[in-house]
Amino acid sequence: MSTDYRIQELLAVEVSRHLIDEEVVFIGIGTGGPAFIRAVGIPLTACRLAQLSHAPNLVPMLGPLIDPDLDTLPSSLRDDYELVHWHSKAQIPEQEALDVFKRGKMGVGFVSGAQIDPYGNLNIVAIGDYDKPKVRLVGPLAQTDHCAFAKRTFITMEHTKRQFVEKVDFISGAGYLGGPGERDRVGLRQGGPGLVFTDYCVLDFDEKTARMKIKSLHPGVALETVVENTGFELIISDDIEVTPEPTSTQIELIRQRIDPEGLLLEARVQ
Repeated sequence: MSTDYRIQELLAVEVSRHLIDEEVVFIGIGTGGPAFIRAVGIPLTACRLAQLSHAPNLVPMLGPLIDPDLDTLPSSLRDDYELVHWHSKAQIPEQEALDVFKRGKMGVGFVSGAQIDPYGNLNIVAIGDYDKPKVRLVGPLAQTDHCAFAKRTFITMEHTKRQFVEKVDFISGAGYLGGPGERDRVGLRQGGPGLVFTDYCVLDFDEKTARMKIKSLHPGVALETVVENTGFELIISDDIEVTPEPTSTQIELIRQRIDPEGLLLEARVQ
């Protein structure tokens, strides 16, 4: 095992373990800085790791790009001109990309947010009252479609009480709404939050209550640290695992082949 790794690398490796061969996964375009790393950099790195190991036929979609060549990253993933010239198997109109969700063909939708609640509901619209918010955020973008129609939603979050709240101020991405059966009640027949990946742990959801529970703690992270940085009561079982550390081979792949310039996991711009 390697001890020389960054948290972004551990998360990318852990996410990759949960991707399945031949499924289609959707990643948004993102903005910049830490938000870009969580929403785009970690998912793309995880996809390429999976392709190079157990899921060679995994099909990532980045906005309208279907299966872009992840070995030849453009100089910027936030520049439309660079993206449309990125070699990929196909490019489709953005509306058709969302139609893939509505037809139930999307295996995983990667999302993030400013707030998340115990049932995995997300907010990227506003903090505070919707009509007179303290902060107006980026808006739902495609998050509503991700959370409504993907077979699984993978969520990457910063882990603080400000992000992990008892109730989100606005639901831009539907989790399990108010609890068990709520998705069915409003007509969402499949999907829902699968896993939440943070800088402290990996979380999943209890089958009976639909509430968030701790699946694994990252190496060196105490349970108390997770509890202290969460604004609601987590389900804590007796069988919490330790997130596996990346291997030296995985770290070498990330640093030398997948992201040698730090475009993904450091959000550098060439």
